[in-house]
Amino acid sequence: MSRLIVMTSAVFFSLSTAVLAADDKTTRQLDAHEHGHSTLNVGIEGKTVSMELEAPGADIVGFEYVAETEADKAKVTAAKKSLADPLSLFQPTAAAGCTLVSSNIDLVGGGKERHDAHGEDDHDDAHKKEAKHDDHADHGDEAKHDDHDSHDEAKEGGHNAFHATYALTCTNPGALKDFSFTFFETFKGAEELEVNVVSEKGQRRFEVERDAPKISLDSLT
Repeated sequence: MSRLIVMTSAVFFSLSTAVLAADDKTTRQLDAHEHGHSTLNVGIEGKTVSMELEAPGADIVGFEYVAETEADKAKVTAAKKSLADPLSLFQPTAAAGCTLVSSNIDLVGGGKERHDAHGEDDHDDAHKKEAKHDDHADHGDEAKHDDHDSHDEAKEGGHNAFHATYALTCTNPGALKDFSFTFFETFKGAEELEVNVVSEKGQRRFEVERDAPKISLDSLT
């Protein structure tokens, strides 16, 4: 589920390579589908703050499938509107005077995976019909095996995630000392936010939970 995002801030690229590459790729892929767990990467360079958020669809809208009903589509629309305003979700120190320059919100996964899984089911049904007219037992076994694989694929597919990138500018970056998070108040399904921060002062990983929704940047090393 991880994607390579090119950001305007060079320090954010440093975050992607130095901080995130240090993690085991398999663990990160599992985390991407872990309900309740979202990731926020923050790069601070001069007056620029770049952010990248990845959150499971279940945490943001309560489901991970493709929105088909009007009610589900409305939830996705509302979620994108909320995510487009990062300063209502992740608040840097007020004295730093940070304002939003740009934001980009995507909903990735889910649809393609469901379609592919459905296609495999159709293909396997054809195999099973063919097997009925075949006198060889091994063809029947092969059809059963294909059917089993198809169901496994369908179970694994269907996960989607919201992916957002932001650029902020701060008039007084020296005053940027902390971040507060109302992300948990907005999205009730979110339980934990992994925050990776890098700046000229250093870098650090934080585990932010809804009962302690604030981090201090004084500890960057």
